[in-house]
Amino acid sequence: MTALDDSIVYLNGEFVPLNEAKISVMDRGFLFGDGVYEVIPVYGGRPLRLDEHMTRLENSLRGIRMEPPLSTGEWAAVFSRLIQGSHDQSIYLQVTRGVAPKRDHAIPPEIEPTVFAMCTPIAPLPIEGIKAITVDDIRWQWCHIKAITLLANVLLRQAAVDRGCTESILIRDASAVEGAASNLFVLVDGVLITPPKSNELLPGITRDLVLEIALQNGIAVQERKITLSELKAGPEVWLTSSTREIMPVIELDGAQVGEGVPGPLWQRMQALYQDYKEILRRPS
Repeated sequence: MTALDDSIVYLNGEFVPLNEAKISVMDRGFLFGDGVYEVIPVYGGRPLRLDEHMTRLENSLRGIRMEPPLSTGEWAAVFSRLIQGSHDQSIYLQVTRGVAPKRDHAIPPEIEPTVFAMCTPIAPLPIEGIKAITVDDIRWQWCHIKAITLLANVLLRQAAVDRGCTESILIRDASAVEGAASNLFVLVDGVLITPPKSNELLPGITRDLVLEIALQNGIAVQERKITLSELKAGPEVWLTSSTREIMPVIELDGAQVGEGVPGPLWQRMQALYQDYKEILRRPS
């Protein structure tokens, strides 16, 4: 048994040990992947951008025709119970449509959602850079919804792992969209470019924070489509996510990116991002 097995999780109004948390096999999340989720980093015992994460959760729920099962204040109370210590950790929360009386694709009326949340440590992040590949985007057309239906993402990420890489960058209509589990930034002619929000990509909280930090510090940024040729020629390529923060890509499809090491703009952004995290870690 691991320490994680003994950790306390939240499930449908109760706090129980993880190894005692159970759901019905008739839960639509299990049967259909019918649900949404969020991942929230926690630094110094304080969630990063909680309001933004809760807004995205509500948008995802609205996208699949569900109402939020808890208010923002109720979520905060759950999180405060789950967060233990001041080490870096992340909250995972998931809402499925709930347990149905029968297996039927149609949404059953008056069904109670299944609500689950847990907290786990964040592993130390490598800063020497990662390898990535480009692959065709095979996902559905509502990628702005943070749905638990992630089989396409699993296969796309595994394609990278199979080739000794960390992440896949997804290509749709000759444009680079995002990673299988991350958002994308490319330096083009001295401007930091990221694809605009749309149904083709997940509106990343870390993505938005990087844009905000860049603008506050005089770094030129632009939200527009990134062509495959721009991606391949970019002297710096970054991938961002809540728990992996800002990952510099140093090799793409077997070719060196820039100088083959994290670039100077990434070095600057990394320092600014870590400074932002330190503000959360300070006692309030």
